[in-house]
Amino acid sequence: MVDRKTFQLPRKAIALVLAGGRGSRLHELTDRRAKPAVHFGGKFRIIDFALSNCVNAQIRRVGVVTQYKSHSLLRHLQRGWNFLHGEVNEFVDLLPAQQRIDEESWYRGTADAVYQNIDILETYSPAPEFVVILAGDHVYKMNYAVMLVDHVESGAECTVACIEVPRHEASGFGVMAVDESGMITDFIEKPADPPAMPGRPDMALCSMGVYVFNAKYLYAELARDIVDPTSDHDFGKDIIPRAVANRCAVAHPFSRSCIVAPDEQRKEHYWRDVGTIDAYWDANIDLTATVPALNLYDRNWPVWTYQQQLAPAKFVHNHLDRRGNAIESTVSSGCIVSGEVNRSLLFSSCRVHSYARVNLSVLLPDTTVGHRARLTRCVVDSDCEIPPGMVVGEDPVEDARRFRHTENGVTLITRKMLDRLT
Repeated sequence: MVDRKTFQLPRKAIALVLAGGRGSRLHELTDRRAKPAVHFGGKFRIIDFALSNCVNAQIRRVGVVTQYKSHSLLRHLQRGWNFLHGEVNEFVDLLPAQQRIDEESWYRGTADAVYQNIDILETYSPAPEFVVILAGDHVYKMNYAVMLVDHVESGAECTVACIEVPRHEASGFGVMAVDESGMITDFIEKPADPPAMPGRPDMALCSMGVYVFNAKYLYAELARDIVDPTSDHDFGKDIIPRAVANRCAVAHPFSRSCIVAPDEQRKEHYWRDVGTIDAYWDANIDLTATVPALNLYDRNWPVWTYQQQLAPAKFVHNHLDRRGNAIESTVSSGCIVSGEVNRSLLFSSCRVHSYARVNLSVLLPDTTVGHRARLTRCVVDSDCEIPPGMVVGEDPVEDARRFRHTENGVTLITRKMLDRLT
């Protein structure tokens, strides 16, 4: 058992947020930014959730591993995450690709990205005893300190956070087979017949891409992996399967550490991979519900971010045929609405002009919707200006000709797409 000094465990850990992925499934939405830097929820970036989990869990030594299209991400971190105090050993360190292996190789996988930064990790004092590996592109609230305690109590070298998913929905995930003690006995990628949890035949444990390692074990495994010519240098493909094969890995159910406020009406263990246009649209629109599954109102577990100092949202005009209004919507600071907004999410400094209609849509910052334009089931990238009278979301064939139209009927609009129409 962990002794009464358990509360000191987060001080012995460092978190590494892997934020260098291309985010190709978001298509043009990641043309100008890394996936973790994509806007989410009206005022946040996706990476804010992992970083906020760290800070709230008292893990205040954090490294962010970056690579592709990182400028927007770096600017956000510099402006919004500079409040930690280095003089008391709190920091968010930026770890861009350094080509430490040779002058040609950038990060070749998630494991390689961590390996190339081991020399930096070893300079930290006190030296971290535990390394928490986090994906920077998921939306959830989790107390990593609880997972860290479970890791130490298990005596394992590696702990894998797993979300409990109904078995009939688990075929699209990496699924963990576990024994009664929680030891992972097998890792199966997208199985046709997912193994059930012990005692719960209807549920399966799926990997969340959140890991805790004993630091010395991790460094040794990464050093072994880097010289293996057959390896993809990836945690999910190489490091975790080897730990499972050597019986060094245990599972940590997300239900044990998911943050659910006492007054929440919905007790859902919320975790979302917003890596596709459809999933991104769906998760943002979910926030417009009267009682959203993701609680952003819990002051005991705040989500931190950088936010410009803007005027409050404003709704203008009060005539029978011309009235700015928003129904079941989230409208951020700096917005001015004189049209009609329904079940939509507006980021900061958006403009919806008179007689325009925005329905079931997500407008990223500084978007303008022109006079009498109509948008339905759209995601509009930042700095876009929708021309007066434009209609999107009512004719799938026309939408697909001009913009990116998904199989589920969501239309992505970017500035480049609009420029091509002129």
